[in-house]
Amino acid sequence: MIQVIQKVTNKLKRKTKKVLKRSFLRPVIWGNLRRSTPFSNLFGYDRGSQSIARYYIDQFISDNAGDIKGTVLEIGDDTYTKRCGLEVNHSDVLHVQQGNVKATIVADLTCAHEIPDNTYNCIIMPQTIQFIYDFRSALKHTYRILKPEGVLLITLSGITQISQYDMERWGDYWRFTSLSATKLFEEFFPLENITVQAHGNVLSAVSFLEGLASRELKKSELDFNDPNYEVIITVRAVK
Repeated sequence: MIQVIQKVTNKLKRKTKKVLKRSFLRPVIWGNLRRSTPFSNLFGYDRGSQSIARYYIDQFISDNAGDIKGTVLEIGDDTYTKRCGLEVNHSDVLHVQQGNVKATIVADLTCAHEIPDNTYNCIIMPQTIQFIYDFRSALKHTYRILKPEGVLLITLSGITQISQYDMERWGDYWRFTSLSATKLFEEFFPLENITVQAHGNVLSAVSFLEGLASRELKKSELDFNDPNYEVIITVRAVK
């Protein structure tokens, strides 16, 4: 009986080794992915109207549209305030330099002392603090200018290429993970008031790095979440 069990065990071991060997030797079919330059270095905007990162950002802002009300501040332009805002009484657009015609406030968030405390019910900050070297000072002022119970809606870069546009103007400094985002926002907001989520998977990450547009993937492919591949990190934080 023992000999029979040993024979079966040895047979299973040999079969397992063969399967593993075949899987290790299985070639990758590269197709047109075997290239050292991406299909687009413009985040896919030249291939469609929406980048893969922007797909996740748009979804996050839309899911939290109920927070965009009262007095609202948005960074760069007022796209999301206009698209998703509910009962907005007043909106401002902040930009770091002169020349943005949409800006109602020109200020550096790391030292924005000119903006009064407790001003905004909602601050929308998509894809911003990775371009700010002293991002802790920027978040300190962001927290300060939020009203009590005000909401910050912010997105951070995870897996992404460098943005040369930003690099050449004010810098492209940081990439985040859901864990680093949680630790960072705990420094300013109560932990129970912070919701951090990561979005992406290996397909959307590779596609984003290659510069494909969101329309080139299926919705199910974009929506599948793999915590090992964080393309975009979103944070909802309440003061």
